[in-house]
Amino acid sequence: MSYTGNVTVGGPADVRELAALVLSKIAVGPYDNNCYLLRCSRTGQQLLIDAAAQSDALLELAGSDGLETIVTTHRHGDHWQALPEVSDATQAATIAHPLDAGELPVTPTRLVEDGDTVTVGDVLLTVIHLRGHTPGSIALLYDDPEGPPHLFTGDSLFPGGVGKTTPETFPQLIDDVTSRVFDPLPDETWVYPGHGNDTTLGAERPNLAAWRERGW
Repeated sequence: MSYTGNVTVGGPADVRELAALVLSKIAVGPYDNNCYLLRCSRTGQQLLIDAAAQSDALLELAGSDGLETIVTTHRHGDHWQALPEVSDATQAATIAHPLDAGELPVTPTRLVEDGDTVTVGDVLLTVIHLRGHTPGSIALLYDDPEGPPHLFTGDSLFPGGVGKTTPETFPQLIDDVTSRVFDPLPDETWVYPGHGNDTTLGAERPNLAAWRERGW
């Protein structure tokens, strides 16, 4: 497999081809945000996770086929700077959790809760609400029937720990990540975070107790 998930701002996308889905990861903007373009192999329909910055680069990545859907993982500004431009250019439907929707520059077309599903062509993604980094942070799970699951975590889970929280919100995030991600999903689950390199649940699972103990 040539895909590594290691991308740099200004560099090319890293592309991963699954049986039913083509995944392109690109880094954009001053905060090295990761954006993920998902393309259904059969229908060609496309979905973008986080229109973070550099609308020109994101529109070039989508190409002439455009976008059907843009999902915003949470309300922090570095994850939606390009949302108005990209949604205007593509007329894509926009999706977010209701607890973060009011902070976005574009009113979402659809609000989603934990357990809801989002489709891109034939591919089904399940919404996982991970409270703590923000009240309405969500992850998207693609449970590939022909391979390990793929989880897009926004800023809720990274290599080495959960996303930034306060002492008051950390217990909720570590509880949600444990019960809604690590408990039901296997070690082979590939994790695509909102910044930086990818990881797997198996690589991070041994550290859960240490994360909880240190409080971040």
